[in-house]
Amino acid sequence: MRHQTDGIMNYLIRDLSQSIIRKLQPNKVIIIFGARRVGKTVLVKEILTQLNEPVLSLNGEDINVHDKLAIRSIENYKQIIGSYRLLYIDEAQKIPDIGQKLKLMIDEIEGLKIIVSGSSSLDIHKEAGEPLTGRKYSFNLFPLCENEYNQVENSISKTDKLRERLVFGNYPELLQLPDRTDKIDYLNEMVSSYLLKDILVYESIKNSQKIFNLLRLIAFQIGEEVSLQELGNQLGISKNTVKKYLDLLTKVFILHKVEGFSRNLRKEITKNARWYFIDNGIRNAVIANFNPLEARNDIGALWENYIIGERLKHQEYRRIISNNYFWRTYEQQEVDWVEERDGALFGYEFKWQENKVKIPSQWKSAYPDASFEVINKDNFGEWLK
Repeated sequence: MRHQTDGIMNYLIRDLSQSIIRKLQPNKVIIIFGARRVGKTVLVKEILTQLNEPVLSLNGEDINVHDKLAIRSIENYKQIIGSYRLLYIDEAQKIPDIGQKLKLMIDEIEGLKIIVSGSSSLDIHKEAGEPLTGRKYSFNLFPLCENEYNQVENSISKTDKLRERLVFGNYPELLQLPDRTDKIDYLNEMVSSYLLKDILVYESIKNSQKIFNLLRLIAFQIGEEVSLQELGNQLGISKNTVKKYLDLLTKVFILHKVEGFSRNLRKEITKNARWYFIDNGIRNAVIANFNPLEARNDIGALWENYIIGERLKHQEYRRIISNNYFWRTYEQQEVDWVEERDGALFGYEFKWQENKVKIPSQWKSAYPDASFEVINKDNFGEWLK
């Protein structure tokens, strides 16, 4: 991702690049998932530059590529690939039966390495998932993360940049748009022309307004449990339809679901989940509010949504296996974020400003061995290292 800073052209190396290179092995497929415009193509080009070996690049949106790959035979694929031993297919989910075709190539062409990318986990999993069992490594690419910004930001500039990111989010192209109005236009276009259109192509969904209204309702309930029944009542649709829409919004990388943690069902609330936006800029575009932090009353929700998104990137890019939850009791004691990993529990509370926060007494008594930490704008960097 190239951008201009202090007159110097910089290059942000994505955190995922080295992990992908390590997993790029002969007769294996690398699958890179991610929403549109998060930089999948740029990431792959960066990786190919580092590899410095000939690559055959194909685009799944090119109908000629469909025609070439239509004859599912070893000889056909050997002829197409020729002497290349590195194949890259962008928007791979657009190619019919891509999973079966990739399986044939990987199994029959000795030494072939394949990278494919796509803008929906739903499509690629459906088209390429099962046939490639045991033959693939999957990665999720998100908008830029705080660790990647560290390449060009110091501790002095980071605070101001962070305040801006809480409003506009982390889509890479925003770095090239210094003007506030251009950023707002970009995010509005993202929501109307890309994200919602991606959803509407699935299962013949025609009512984009219902999905947009659902996103608005979720946007105003960041950090709160969400009742699918209540959402359905407000939108005039069934609970099952709400569930289906939320599932789709997750699979196209707009929302993320967090469920309640419990080992004592009588005291702890687990019925309803919480939902967070993967990117703050998309959340703010949905509610049409790009006011700076000092003019907002939702700084707590912005910070909680942002830092959870950053933690998800951190876990994904470092291959940290963790079950993530929130925790709340009927007595209104709560912990914003709970990680269950390596046989231990870690509790975190999210506060924008540094202030004293007591460990909830019921959390301490129920889970005496669990840790508890407050994550704020001054110490979050350590949490994401």
